[in-house]
Amino acid sequence: MDATTWSGRLDPSLLDASLPTPLYHQIYLVLRENIRSGAISSESTFPGEQEMAKMFNVSRITVKRALNDLASDGLVSRHRGRGTIVAGGSTIPMVKGSFDTLIESLHIMGLETELELLDVTDVPVDDSVAQHLGVEPGTQVQRAIRRRKLQNEPFSHLVTYVPMEIAKRYSIKDLASTPMLTLLERAGHPALEAEQWITAVSADPLVSAALGVSVGSPLLKIERVMRGAKGEPVQVIHGHYRPDRFQYHVKTHRRRAPVSGGGPATWRDES
Repeated sequence: MDATTWSGRLDPSLLDASLPTPLYHQIYLVLRENIRSGAISSESTFPGEQEMAKMFNVSRITVKRALNDLASDGLVSRHRGRGTIVAGGSTIPMVKGSFDTLIESLHIMGLETELELLDVTDVPVDDSVAQHLGVEPGTQVQRAIRRRKLQNEPFSHLVTYVPMEIAKRYSIKDLASTPMLTLLERAGHPALEAEQWITAVSADPLVSAALGVSVGSPLLKIERVMRGAKGEPVQVIHGHYRPDRFQYHVKTHRRRAPVSGGGPATWRDES
């Protein structure tokens, strides 16, 4: 991909000067996302700093700072007289989950990825979370906000709600280092059943900053209810995932009715 084809594929309106995120970092996020996704290919050359400044309607120093940050991350190399060149092998592995063995996949994901605790506090739940947890709206529960990374690159932003009688059985230190499913098991409430809903949403400023994407970028949103041995809710989780870093796999099969029954064939999700 040469400089002219590259320059026509990025939208300057992705920048928003009214946001608290500095413009140079917004440019950095836009360029990094396009490099990581392959929209800007390896070995392609960026336009000059002055041309990029005009493209994004910012100062040259703003562009220069964004490119220097990309270089610090090893995503580009900068050469006097040759310009800024996208490095080879800039993509990272994608995290994968499966509906077929959801809880097992969650265990594996927790063991193979890095965990970062961003916040933990007790909050009164709204109607939606209260319904999923089987409690009255306004009931105090523990809310933990965590981020997961693979090879130091964020791919998920997770907000979990856990009943206080369960949350009191582990510490904040545990939350910062241990997968949630493990903590639930240690607390005597292992998650044996999961129900979840998946939608597509746009990244808001808070989540975009946590995941390193531009505001408005498409994300996968997952709402999941984990239940224990008696079907009791033990956790509600609202997760946002980067679609370029995470994918779900679903396998279905057709269940045919017996010939004598004469009924129609049906599809079943093997989750």
